Amino acid sequence: MWRDELESAREAASLAGDILTDLRDRTHLIRKKGAIDLVTEADLRSEEAILDLLGRRFPGDAFLAEESPTQDGSTGRTWIVDPLDGTVNYAHGFPFYAVSIALKAGEVVVVGVVRNPLSGEQYEAVNGEGAFLNGARLSVSSTRRLNDALLATGFPYDIRESPDRVLRLFNALILRARGLRRAGSAALDLCLVAAGRADGFWEEKLHPWDTAAGILMVREAGGVVTDFRGSPFRLEDRTIVAGNPAVHRALIAAISSEIEPHSPT
Repeated sequence: MWRDELESAREAASLAGDILTDLRDRTHLIRKKGAIDLVTEADLRSEEAILDLLGRRFPGDAFLAEESPTQDGSTGRTWIVDPLDGTVNYAHGFPFYAVSIALKAGEVVVVGVVRNPLSGEQYEAVNGEGAFLNGARLSVSSTRRLNDALLATGFPYDIRESPDRVLRLFNALILRARGLRRAGSAALDLCLVAAGRADGFWEEKLHPWDTAAGILMVREAGGVVTDFRGSPFRLEDRTIVAGNPAVHRALIAAISSEIEPHSPT
């Protein structure tokens, strides 16, 4: 099931990745969406190529993409597209960014593809069929303790306006984990968890295009994805915690111990 959709997502991700590579050394800043949030020519051209290909293949489907108005559909299916996750990295030449494409049928993410055009690594998952990296099946790590874990996280774009909770969690978890990485692409961070290269991940104020494909990777690789309170993650949630089952439980406990004492009464 979902073979045509997966193959089309593969083609779209490959096409978009080629565009990002072609423009890498001559990309132009189009505008700033916030103090540190950027849009480049590469974002726009990558997204245009993805939407054109998928729109021709599946004309009744809806589209939710980072840089374009939402397109309604008639099939109950929605393609969720981030044409360049890690735009700030890309604009600075920092080598950590990706194309992320997911398909949601009803309320379930059923197909996900995340492509790293620099490394050629392509993560893929289909609901109920496992997650794969360049054809090799993925499994989350077996790390059981937080102090043995390598964690990944990111900062929201409005951190300058509301840094307190973000930095409180960062400071607490960097002291509890073996290591912590903040590389700048949530889609790739989630894929690293699925591949067992990172043991856990948390972040706030992400959007569906940041997480849709990545959460499917983690779940299909045997991991757990929730919000900060431990409830099953929904695409509209603004907090996310992912990891192998043991590290996920430890992360939820640690996050709760930092947030609850500071919550309004």
